Amino acid sequence: MWSSFVGFMPPGLVLLCTVLSFIVPLGTYWINQLLHMNGDPPWKQLNEKEKEKEKEKEKERPTPPQSQP
Repeated sequence: MWSSFVGFMPPGLVLLCTVLSFIVPLGTYWINQLLHMNGDPPWKQLNEKEKEKEKEKEKERPTPPQSQP
């Protein structure tokens, strides 16, 4: 059973590259988020919070029904 399963697995380099293709972008994203949290100026952080509040308000507002001709 194991020999048939191992026969389907790709070589080690392919597995390594597959794992790295997931880890590298994810690590870049995390580092970018940390840099923005710690490095953005206060005025920019306030603007982003205001934008998030506006988006939440828009989600809460019901959309008016559209009349059909």
